[in-house]
Parts: sequence; C-alpha cells; structure tokens
Amino acid sequence: MIDITVEELLRSKEFIPVDVRSPIEHEEARIPGAVNIPLFTNEEREEIGILYKKSGNQAAKWRAMEIVSPKLPSLLKQIKLLEDSGAKPVVHCWRGGSRSKAVATFLELSGISTLRLAGGYRAYREYILEQIPNLLPQNAVVLHGFTGTGKTEILKVLEGNQLPVLDLEQMANHRGSLFGTIGIGNGHNQKIFDALLFDRLDEINSSDYFIVEAESKRIGRAIQPDFMMERKRTGTHFLIECSFENRVNRIYGEYVQPYKNEKWFQNEVKAKIEKIEKRLKRPELVQSLEEATEAHDYETVISILLEHYYDPRYNHTIKDYVGDFTVINGVDSTKAAIEIMNHLENRFPVKIKTGQSS
Repeated sequence: MIDITVEELLRSKEFIPVDVRSPIEHEEARIPGAVNIPLFTNEEREEIGILYKKSGNQAAKWRAMEIVSPKLPSLLKQIKLLEDSGAKPVVHCWRGGSRSKAVATFLELSGISTLRLAGGYRAYREYILEQIPNLLPQNAVVLHGFTGTGKTEILKVLEGNQLPVLDLEQMANHRGSLFGTIGIGNGHNQKIFDALLFDRLDEINSSDYFIVEAESKRIGRAIQPDFMMERKRTGTHFLIECSFENRVNRIYGEYVQPYKNEKWFQNEVKAKIEKIEKRLKRPELVQSLEEATEAHDYETVISILLEHYYDPRYNHTIKDYVGDFTVINGVDSTKAAIEIMNHLENRFPVKIKTGQSS
C-alpha cells in the first residue's frame, strides 16, 4: 500500500480517484473525475453511525464487517477493471481513514498493488482552496450587459477559440438568475464549484488574463471568492448590447422553447414569479405577470421582468466596476466574439491564441 499526495494525484493523468464513501457523500463533495465505488450505501452508513453513538466503536466495526463482507468480491472486481483498462486507481475516503485503508488492505491481499490518497478528500479540498488564489491570472476581462444580450454565447465562442474563459455559470450549474436552474437541475454547491474552478484555473494558469461574465458574487448555491470579485471590478470591460426584442427572443429560446410543453414548466414559472412579485411592489405589474403566465404568454412575462426587475437591478450593480467600457454589438455572438478577440490581441499580444473555430 503506497500513499500519494494530492499534488501527485493531480499531476498524473494515469491516476483515477476511487471514492469509497457513500453515494450521498460523493454527490455532496467529490474530486472531478472520481469514480464512486462505495463501501456502504447511504442507509448502511447511517446505521453504522447510529450504532457507534449507541453502542460504541467495537459494535460499529463488527456491523461494518458484516455489511461489507458479502460485497467484497464485487467491489474489488470494479476496482480491478479500472486497473485493467490502463488507469491507476487511487483509493480515498473522507480523510484517509478506516474505509480507504480497509479497501486498500483487501486489494493488497488480492494481489493488486494499491495507491491511497493521503488525507483523503479533505486533503484535496484544503489543497485546492490554498492553490486557487495563486492560479488566478492577474488580469480580468469582463463581459457586461443586460440579461439576454448573449454574454454566455460569446463566452462559448471565445472558449472554442482556446481563450482563457472561466464559465462560472457552468461551474455553478446555474444561469445566475432566479430562473437559473430551469431545465438543468439543481445548482452545484460550493465544494463542487470550487473543484471545477480549480481544474479550469489549472488549465489556464499560464495566461496573463481570464475572461468572465460580470456575475453577481453569488451564482445559485455558489459564491465567488472576494479576490476574484476585486480583480473583476478593476478589469478590462466589454459592454454587450442588442435590442430589447433580440433579448426577449434569446431568453425565450433558452428558457422557454425547450421546456414549455413539459408538465412541470408552468408550475415552476409560477413559483419563481411569486418570489419576484413580492419585490415589485406594484399591483398592476403583478396582475399583468399573473395574467400573462396563465395565458402562457411567456414573451410578455419576459418583457415585464426585464423592464421592471432585471434591468433596474443591472443598472445599479454595473456602478461597482471601475474603468472604461468598450461597447460590442451582441446581435451575432460569433461576430461579437471576434471583435473582442481583436481588442484582446492588442492588449495581450503575447499569450493570445486567435484561431477561429468552425
């Protein structure tokens, strides 16, 4: 059994983390790319925890052995299959304790040389939180613009051209508004967000700059670090503009068109609007929103929300940023991205890559 460090794990593409914690622990916090081969189910873990509190360590260990023994052949075979595929499994649990040690011991007894992550997931999290501030490039390039101006689409084009984009909404699995999870499931928690942020920063750490949207500090369930917010505040700013009609059509195409015939869609929209209505404080707007929602007139819903809720909030938050804003026409996202790349070639001439994606 050989223990390796977090840094050793992350520096080799051959290593694949094998998380032997329960599925709920893996879902809550995990190393990107890790394979979950749990020693206990969620229910079994809970049972052992209760037994430990009631009857002590020895009783809990005996029950754990009873649960695990029948599973061992299947569990070890899953890990062996990973090894047979050419990967090098690295077993870990929460803090490099009894669960990973037990699995590693059984693997050794089965003739499989075993790698174990020293300190487990906890050591990984401590490591990435320490490294993230050091990996963030010094210069921020920030895309501003009202909701619906196509900032995310422009980011995708820039990323496709190998530019150092941080797609924070993708990392948070949230579009950054009250309607941000419609059709894409729950947003990522802070631990998942931090892990994805670290991975991307590690990829672009040789760049002089990074490109992001001007998101609020909180994106769904995740919060951006203060040092990143400050770097964005004083960065290079691009203001994406397009017509109100264009914005409504873009939002409809992203938030409504793919889901409008789903049974859950109408009720979810109503629930989101109820939260916004409390902040509008204008009975006539509330009535118009409710009538448009009942009539499935989502273009009107979008128009009201943009004009009376999202745009005023945006006009307030943009004042937090320092410096000049270069205006970019956002009607065509590809053309907008090319215009931004042309500006960046002059500002960051050494590091930039300009090949256009097809």
